[in-house]
Amino acid sequence: MNPETLFYIIIAIIVIDFIIDKILDTLNAKHFDDPVPPELSDVYDKEEYEKSQRYKKERYHFGIITSTFSVLLTLGFIIFDGFAWVDGIARSFTDNPILVALIFFGIIMIGSDVLTTPFSWYSTFVIEEKYGFNKTTKKTFFLDKIKGWFMMGILGGGILALIVWFYQFAGNDFWWYAWILVAVFSIILNMFYAKLIVPLFNKQSPLEEGSLRTKIETYTKSVGFTLDNIFIIDGSKRSTKANAYFSGFGKEKRITLFDTLVKDLEEEEIVAVLAHEVGHYKKNHIIVNLVASILTTGFTLWLLSLFVGSPALSQALGVEEPSFHIGLIAFGILYSPISEITGLLMNYLSRKYEYQADNYAKNTYGGEPLISSLKKLTKNSLSNLTPHKAYVFMHYSHPTLLQRFRNLKRGL
Repeated sequence: MNPETLFYIIIAIIVIDFIIDKILDTLNAKHFDDPVPPELSDVYDKEEYEKSQRYKKERYHFGIITSTFSVLLTLGFIIFDGFAWVDGIARSFTDNPILVALIFFGIIMIGSDVLTTPFSWYSTFVIEEKYGFNKTTKKTFFLDKIKGWFMMGILGGGILALIVWFYQFAGNDFWWYAWILVAVFSIILNMFYAKLIVPLFNKQSPLEEGSLRTKIETYTKSVGFTLDNIFIIDGSKRSTKANAYFSGFGKEKRITLFDTLVKDLEEEEIVAVLAHEVGHYKKNHIIVNLVASILTTGFTLWLLSLFVGSPALSQALGVEEPSFHIGLIAFGILYSPISEITGLLMNYLSRKYEYQADNYAKNTYGGEPLISSLKKLTKNSLSNLTPHKAYVFMHYSHPTLLQRFRNLKRGL
């Protein structure tokens, strides 16, 4: 395929993806004012519901602005040979392919982050602040940016350097080495994420002795689940929104509860949320998701190896001299329709697993406390009670609150 045809395919993919996203967003927004299902009538009172409506609509309109800016920036960068310009800057420093790739992606990533920072700032300090969610200070906001760049440089840069190095000595067979590297990195990150990454951004402390810890330990023992690591994380440092998550395997497994979750929910409800997380572990969802992610990565890298060396890929983005990093950018855009399909499959699998984890919590602890916790978490985050089915299908990794309610009520 000639470079000109590839250029127009790349432009078409970006535009079509944007249009589909906006259609879905608009469909979803048109259902904001749908009648609230009777089962969820107790989630909001009248004043809270009106607040949630204002919040959803404001986020929707802001999303249109940010996504339009992003797509116009991307299209402009491609049409006016921005990648060739950045490539030229990188090559003015060195001829080493690894260093050129690192400088190239460093400029792209940091430049993109800087350009979108005003939107992130407005989202955090205007919209989230207006509705009472934001707890982030300006200092924390910028420290998070700097830490993010540091992480991107060390981890992302290190992996990229190794992959380019593999390509230099192994040619099209580089994908085997890259796949092994990414697989090992993914396993290590899953194992030690809470110990290595989280402390850079948040403080974690063991859950203190008391009635909550006793209830948790009583439950985990009753289902034969050994859990010594129960931590509280200072999520309130940035937002009032609550969460909980499971991480690690074997001796490294741990449950992390946001301090906002502990504050917002009753102890019975917290244990129900934890039972849901235990359900994910007991049903091997973490392992399956990790394996699926590694297999998907392998497929992507294999496909990349077939095309990355093609001069047409680089030339489609205005760069005459073929290079791995330019080919990677072009391939990433061309691969995005396949990525959408794999994303849909992963979301479907994720929603299925959420039902299974809910059922596990219902059968081993109780459905009612989990229902009440889900309703409270929905209320406290001003979440949408009436999302459009197409939007849910495309974007939701969890079933809707109504779907989860009906599933949990079944058999009670």
